[in-house]
Formats: sequence, C-alpha cells, structure tokens
Amino acid sequence: MTTTETLDSLTRAVLEREEMVRLLAGRHGESGPDAARRVHAYLDELRTTQRYKLYRSLQHPLYPIFRKIQRVVEHPEIPQAATQANRVIYVSNHKSHTDYLVELLVIDDLKIRPPLIAAGINLFGGPLGLINRHVTGAIPIRRNTKDPLYLITLKAYVAEVLKRHDLFFYFEGGRSYSGEIKAPKTGLLHAAMQADVPDGVIVPVAIAYDIVLEDRALARQGGTKRRQRPFAAELAEMLTLAVGFKTRAFVTFGDPIPMAGYSHASRRDVLDLAHRTRGVIGRLYKVLPTALVASAMRPSIERKDLVLRVDETLGRLRDAGANLSVRDARQAVDMGVAALEGRDVLHLEGTKVRVRDRSVLRYYARTIQHLLASR
Repeated sequence: MTTTETLDSLTRAVLEREEMVRLLAGRHGESGPDAARRVHAYLDELRTTQRYKLYRSLQHPLYPIFRKIQRVVEHPEIPQAATQANRVIYVSNHKSHTDYLVELLVIDDLKIRPPLIAAGINLFGGPLGLINRHVTGAIPIRRNTKDPLYLITLKAYVAEVLKRHDLFFYFEGGRSYSGEIKAPKTGLLHAAMQADVPDGVIVPVAIAYDIVLEDRALARQGGTKRRQRPFAAELAEMLTLAVGFKTRAFVTFGDPIPMAGYSHASRRDVLDLAHRTRGVIGRLYKVLPTALVASAMRPSIERKDLVLRVDETLGRLRDAGANLSVRDARQAVDMGVAALEGRDVLHLEGTKVRVRDRSVLRYYARTIQHLLASR
C-alpha cells in the first residue's frame, strides 16, 4: 500500500468482506479470540509498502549481476495501453530469482504505474525482507500452507489490494526446477477474481534467458525442489555463479485477457482462465539458441548433423507458431553452442560437439518442450 494510505483502512476492508465475516463466525471450524488473533497476525505479515522512488536504486547492490543481463522487451505497447484503461494483473512464468527485478524494472522503464508483486515468504528474511516489505511492495506468500484461516485471509487481502493497485505474480508458484513451464497454481488467480474489479484484465508475460543464472543449482535438484533454503544463501550462490555470466532476458507481453465472464464461484471458470493464461504465456515464450541446441543434442554429434537437427526443430516450431529469436539453424547452432560451451555444458572438439553436463542440458531442452510435445 502507499505511504499515504493508513494501514487500518485496508485491514478494515479485508475484515468486512463476506468470506472473512463467515470465517470469524466459525463457519470453517474455528472462531473466537484465537482465530481472530491468527487472522490479525496473518494480516500484519501480509502488509507491504511500495516506496516507488527507492525501487530502481535496488539494482545497484546487485549490479555485479544486473550489468550482465541485457533486457529485451517485446510488445511494450500492450501494458502501456492496458494501464491506461484497466486494473492490470500481470501473470508470468518463473525462471530465476532475477525475474523479480528484471520484469519490474522493464515495467518501470515503460513509465507506467508499478504493480505490487507476490513473492515467496523465503524472500523476507533479514535485511532483504525489510527491502521487500518496505520498498519493493512485495506481498509474502506462504506457498505450502494448508491452513484455511491463512488461505482465506490471503485471498481476501489480495482481492482488496487489487482495488487499489495492480498486481504481478507467477502462476507456477516458485521457479521451475526442471526448466519446463509448469502447471498453473490457481490460488492467487482465484483471489484476483474475487476482487470483482469490473475493468480487470490479465496481461500475460513470458520471460526467457539465453542462460539462467541458477541453471546448475536448479538442475542438480532433479527437476523438483527438495528443500527450501534461506534466500540469503541462494543470493550468495547467485553472486558466485555470476562470475563469467552474461545473458539476454527477453520479456514478452501478450494481449490482455479480460476477466469479465469468468466467475470466481465456478471452479471450472478458475481452471479455464488459468489454463488459458498458461497457454498464452507458453506461446509468448522466446525460443532461444541454447534451448534449440539443447533439444537437438545427442551425447556426441557432428556439428553439421546438429545443424540438420536444429533445422528440423525450427520447422516444427514455426508450424506451432512459436516466438522464435532466430530462424537460421546454422546461426542458432553457432550461438547456442558458444553459450553452452561457455557454461561448461557442452564441449567442442574439432567438428564434434560433446555433452559435459547432461542435467543442465536437459534443463534447457525442457524450456521449449511444451511447444514440441504435441507435434
């Protein structure tokens, strides 16, 4: 919330919502002072403040990383127009911890109003937690809790926030550890639908990198998150991985999806809207040379044969209407092999290309699997 808005006004609006009145009346099995105390504690946890003038300065402590990420924006006119006429909910895939700043700095570059962002509660420990809570306007989300008091309070809070601010969230929940675009989680989408904002639209956003900073750390977990580490530990690892790191980050905006016509009371409508949004994001996702090479690789292959395989993959992707960054197979192989060799994923021996790190190679191959799976 803004610095001029009192905390009590938002809290009061949340507590006056019908679902919260029912909750505190014991309709979900809990009532009385203990339930009220827990609800107020959750509301205190969810409160956030966005100090817009300080936001851009956050890139300076992370300059060793951000100076190596070239931001490339596609269809910037879409959010510029959408924010002129609508309440906007940005929904994106999630690749890296760098997404949070890359995508929101892109929005800031476009000179449009900044959204609040939903982020995992693991990002709220220590000094970084203070920054997220009091500068970036990040809302801490307990992703794995099944406490009905928390879930109902969270949805009510998000619904009221949307009456005051735009919102940005990642439909997959956490980052993709396998590289693929995951199935959508519907909790925050359902909360956004509950806001009943008449002019609310979803602006789909796809983010893709030539090289993901945490690729090796993600891939070595075997495609699934095995444990939640403190973000400070992950940040320290990211700074280490940034040595020799350089990449492009493609941020692609899609046409707005009106929320009118979808009912939050219908589970089918919630799922239909979630899958529609995921499908659009999948088609917006930028197909980069590293993904093309990874999907075409064999344990050992002649470069000329790799070019032929990439050319075949490009044909399938063109038929699928994919968002291609390169259309020439030879150029894709030159760029992709160079990037993956620099990451020690591939090794070039004369005219032969060999795999050095199969798990990381599979990670990049899976990033475009959704475009190839049905073809």
